[in-house]
Amino acid sequence: MPIGSDWRSPAAYVYIADLDPADLAWEFLRRNPTYQRDYRKALERPATPDKTIGRRWGLPFRGRSRAERR
Repeated sequence: MPIGSDWRSPAAYVYIADLDPADLAWEFLRRNPTYQRDYRKALERPATPDKTIGRRWGLPFRGRSRAERR
């Protein structure tokens, strides 16, 4: 939901009709209190998000990018 929207207004949710399945899942996941707790814990160990939060919640993480050598 866009920041500053009135969550009680049906108009605030019109954008949901245009979401793809992954975006719709994210709308639910980001509001989940257990996910929020796990996310805060994962921030304590940013080098291993796949182990701390990715596996539990089924979130894919890309490998770390490498600097290009010229």
